[in-house]
Amino acid sequence: MSAPSSKHTPRPVSSKTTYALAAVAVVVVALIIFAVSQWSRGGSDSIRNDGYGPSHDPGVSVAMDSDGAIVLGKPDVARTIDVYEDPLCPACGQLEKLYGQEIAQQVDEGKLAVRYRLVNFLDSKSGSKDYSTRAIAANECVAQAGDGPVYAKFHSLLFTTKQPAEGGSDHNNQDLAAIAKESGAAGDTLKCITTGDRLDSARNHAESAMTALTANSGNRVATPSVFLNGGKIDVNKDDWVQSAAK
Repeated sequence: MSAPSSKHTPRPVSSKTTYALAAVAVVVVALIIFAVSQWSRGGSDSIRNDGYGPSHDPGVSVAMDSDGAIVLGKPDVARTIDVYEDPLCPACGQLEKLYGQEIAQQVDEGKLAVRYRLVNFLDSKSGSKDYSTRAIAANECVAQAGDGPVYAKFHSLLFTTKQPAEGGSDHNNQDLAAIAKESGAAGDTLKCITTGDRLDSARNHAESAMTALTANSGNRVATPSVFLNGGKIDVNKDDWVQSAAK
């Protein structure tokens, strides 16, 4: 399977912009990708539940599915949203900035779980040319420790205040480990990040996530994309989190 590539000219991205990736062809195991288009939000740009922070209830856990998806939530939650995102995607960062704290409260209250499916099509747009993959590997290192609040804080930082700019410099593995430490991770988790232990699995899991997103979106792939029970959620609506949690 060929590595995903992004064919676009970088431009300033606001909360009104998303990455839409039109799948050009699927030939046996080859997935040939992508073009970029605009997404205009119909809602406001106000931060929902500002001040709540990432999920912090100690009853929240995190685990990895067999396909590499990272699931954050309490046991036996009835509703789980699938969130597809690239660690370098500015619009994914905007989604986290605007709705991340509202999602966190729903997770803490046991009304919603989140299945993060991370992709790496923007590797080539990072200074290191592999930032998205390394950030996914770091996510996996933190997630495999099983501490929900630690993972929630790490994910929030990576997609908000610590997110690198597309086309510029990015975090090396030591930087990513430092962010994990700031989030509460320690010991084996930090070593996992600095040594790149999960790089191969991150590549494989990013490929699996892209395949799933392509299938679910009918070959009109975009990040960020959010699904509930196989149906795509319109994140242009300000109340989409509340609606998903009902």
